[in-house]
Amino acid sequence: MSTADTIKTAEEHLLHTYNRYPIVFDHGSGVRLYDDTGKEYLDFCAGIAVYALGYGNSRYEDAVKRQIEKISHISNYYYSRPLAEAASLLTAASKMDRVFFTNSGAEAVEGALKAARKYAYNKDGRCDHEIIAMEHSFHGRTFGALSVTGNAHYREPFEPMIGNIRFATFNDFDSVAALVNDRTCAVILETVQGEGGIYPADPDFLKKIRKLCDENDILLILDEIQCGMGRSGSMFAYMQYGIEPDILTVAKAVGCGVPVGAFLMNEKTAASSLVPGDHGTTYGGNPLACAAVAEVLKIFEEDKIIDNVNNVAPYLEAKLKELVAEYDFLIGERGLGLMRGLVFDTEKKKPGDVVKSALRNGLVLITAGADVVRFLPPLVITKADVDEMIEKLTRSFTE
Repeated sequence: MSTADTIKTAEEHLLHTYNRYPIVFDHGSGVRLYDDTGKEYLDFCAGIAVYALGYGNSRYEDAVKRQIEKISHISNYYYSRPLAEAASLLTAASKMDRVFFTNSGAEAVEGALKAARKYAYNKDGRCDHEIIAMEHSFHGRTFGALSVTGNAHYREPFEPMIGNIRFATFNDFDSVAALVNDRTCAVILETVQGEGGIYPADPDFLKKIRKLCDENDILLILDEIQCGMGRSGSMFAYMQYGIEPDILTVAKAVGCGVPVGAFLMNEKTAASSLVPGDHGTTYGGNPLACAAVAEVLKIFEEDKIIDNVNNVAPYLEAKLKELVAEYDFLIGERGLGLMRGLVFDTEKKKPGDVVKSALRNGLVLITAGADVVRFLPPLVITKADVDEMIEKLTRSFTE
């Protein structure tokens, strides 16, 4: 099937919920993708922060193949070795105590919200508890996750959302404190806002939120679906802030291509929230997904993936800052680790146009918000890959 025929067939049968680029990707190797014509692309998107290990990692692929040859799915009424191993490794890596495996990040957020409300219900028996979320946040597109997503544009066509959600200003502690009352059961935020424009939480803000939650027995939910799994320069970004969440949501790179997510919680929260019958999933925690999670975590440790992040990230940051100094249409650069954004003056140049031009030059990028080009490369990139990216990007600026 030709490229044109593939796109035509897809457009005839798929629900049109994505504005796809006219490219048919066929395979990948390392930090590179190849389309069905053989054209090579340097990938600084990684499937939106999914392919942390790059493409074609033989250890990862062999582990998944071995599990497929055994069994891919059993009911959660039973145990499996991959489930036990993945749970042990992920709780250790996250410094949390309990985990529930899901199929996606949005599902992880849904479970986290349910756990928070059940925790509060068990305390006082009330059904009117409130959750504080952040403006410009993004947590997913299912109803619960969408309800705490701080962008009215995403929510309005599907209202009414789930009730009792209040929105505060990210990195403004006073705006959060002003919303707290005796019905507040949780505060949810991304440790680094992704879709909203690559905004890391200020250390003082996050520490004050943690103290506020402790003083009022409110649960702190940190969404690290995009910024977690080493991307920030630590296994999870919160580890750089000297605090711990009560509930943590993860997905994307935790499976490195196999669809899987999870929400984790500390023992205090687990002991006073969800019990048998409160929550479930048919596919979540199946042996195939858990075999992938376990192998990913082993590779992270043995191949020192986070060390590579901390080696390359400062170089990427410096190179992006050089671009800001050189081009008048660039306003700034921000981010954490290998999750970075270039901020554009959209009156002079639009990020979406740069992304399209970059694709023509063999570079895969994505935008964030209205004025940011986002950089989410595989965590195995080298400084030479950064140099090649900068060359392709600057060429794209001039086209």
